[in-house]
Amino acid sequence: FVSPYYYIVSMAHIHKKMKKGRPYYYIRETARVDGKPKVVNQVYLGSPEKIMKMAATGGGLPNKIQVQEFGALWLANLVEQEIEIAGLVNKIVPPENNETGPSVGEYFLYAIYNRMIDACSKRAMPSWYKNTAIQSIRPVKVDDLTSQMFWKKWDRVSEEQIKLIAQKFLGSVADIEKSSSDCFMFDTTNYYTFMSGHTESELAKRGKNKEGRHWLRQIGVALLVSRDKRMPLYYKEYEGNRHDSKVFLQVIQDIFAAMKGGVSDKGNLTVVFDKGMNAEENIAALDSQKQINFITTYSTYYSEDLVHISLDRFKPVNTEKNAQLIKNNRYDDQLVAWRTEGEYWGRSRTVVVTYNPLTATKQRYNFEKKLLRLQSELFDFQSKVNSQAVHWRKKSIILKRYKDLCSELHIPPDLYTVEVTDHGNSLRMNFRKNHYRIGRYIDRFGKNIIITDIRDWTTDEIVKASLDRWTVEDGFRQSKDDDLVAMMPIRHWTDSKIRCHIFTCVAALALLRIIEIRLRRAGLHITAKTAMKQMHHLHSCLTWLPGKRKAVRIVEEPDDIQVDILKVFGWKITGGVLQKI
Repeated sequence: FVSPYYYIVSMAHIHKKMKKGRPYYYIRETARVDGKPKVVNQVYLGSPEKIMKMAATGGGLPNKIQVQEFGALWLANLVEQEIEIAGLVNKIVPPENNETGPSVGEYFLYAIYNRMIDACSKRAMPSWYKNTAIQSIRPVKVDDLTSQMFWKKWDRVSEEQIKLIAQKFLGSVADIEKSSSDCFMFDTTNYYTFMSGHTESELAKRGKNKEGRHWLRQIGVALLVSRDKRMPLYYKEYEGNRHDSKVFLQVIQDIFAAMKGGVSDKGNLTVVFDKGMNAEENIAALDSQKQINFITTYSTYYSEDLVHISLDRFKPVNTEKNAQLIKNNRYDDQLVAWRTEGEYWGRSRTVVVTYNPLTATKQRYNFEKKLLRLQSELFDFQSKVNSQAVHWRKKSIILKRYKDLCSELHIPPDLYTVEVTDHGNSLRMNFRKNHYRIGRYIDRFGKNIIITDIRDWTTDEIVKASLDRWTVEDGFRQSKDDDLVAMMPIRHWTDSKIRCHIFTCVAALALLRIIEIRLRRAGLHITAKTAMKQMHHLHSCLTWLPGKRKAVRIVEEPDDIQVDILKVFGWKITGGVLQKI
């Protein structure tokens, strides 16, 4: 079997074309694609006179060629020029007397460029930059970009200074891409580090790691983004063992300031966050703000009456996903909602319960697998207990093992009734399903409870705002990408360097978001990751021609997507030269 996409390129040959009675020559490569011969590459040579001239001057071939990565770095620099990060930092952390080499601001700048394109360690950064066209974009002595120099420069940046740098930078970003939304998304996550347990750090602490690496020390990061632009407006690094609700209370005034600074209209603003942060003191702080509303989720475990409401009372929500389901005649798969009011945190609030059948199906499938494993393990328990196996002769230990197994499976222990009874000088174990509790537990699947202090929004508006929490979650996913941003794992060993590293990652995230916004605004619906990947393959070549003292830089011919990206930002490549349109 031969794949229809498999083809072999033939050797290049010279092809002649006649134009207005004159011959012109090309080098062509052909291949069989889908069983048919097709031209896969063509290079123009010129007229016979031009070819003769090339032959007379030694073939016109360059003495040396150096290919460098160009496109992605050029695009990163183009967007950054609107903010001038190096200058911003140098105003806050001025150069020392007789300081030579790149400034503190430039060390931030070159780290941010790297995070936007192909994140690597500081140790690998000089080698990475040597393969790029950095000298034609933002000249620097690459050998100065060593990890030792990064540590030396970043050690001079205090906690207050990095906070001010971040505030000024994110303020500039907000000015460049003004938000038109009065709604903002807030969330937290954590990033593990390989820092030794003996290394002193106020930030790196062990806690519940979201990647499951609980044994490693971690740093938490809180992030606020605008709903419409998904642009970072505020972030805060914090101790890895601090609970989300405590972090929210700690930074709540900064969040309010960032929200008010992110919009020109000073009307009511809304912050959306998940159930991990809705502690009473946090809601009280929100209630004390006259022009700040909130939308949060609420645990189904504390609202049994809401979870078991009949689905007959629910109505479909007007979302894009539902519209697509209707188009495909999948009416039963629509997200539905039911609205009511209730007393929460000392006040009457608007309550919306949603049900997603697709989510419920997935949760039911996973739950059935867990029940099968639990049943299998219980049969094993029973066999060991009834046969009086060693270490299975004490009732309290047996019941504890059952509870530990349920905890491992993340299901409650009351789904089965487990009985361990005395039988003469031994024990007997029996178990049976608690069908009532299982049924009540299944009722939770696909359900979500939303609580807000907003009364004048429609149910659809409240649900869609809550669903849009994905905008901040998407930022966290990008920050954990191995190539772009790559905040994790944090390979820095002091708090000052950790803060500097986190800022470079957030700055890279914001600049990538600006790129994506402008591409989509121009009708080019690709992600920043795709755009940078495409531009990463746009190279420039330094060529040393015979008889020429200076090298000539030529940018390679862009493909269709690269042409579109360049056009969005007002540039084009003509004859190997980058030009403004």
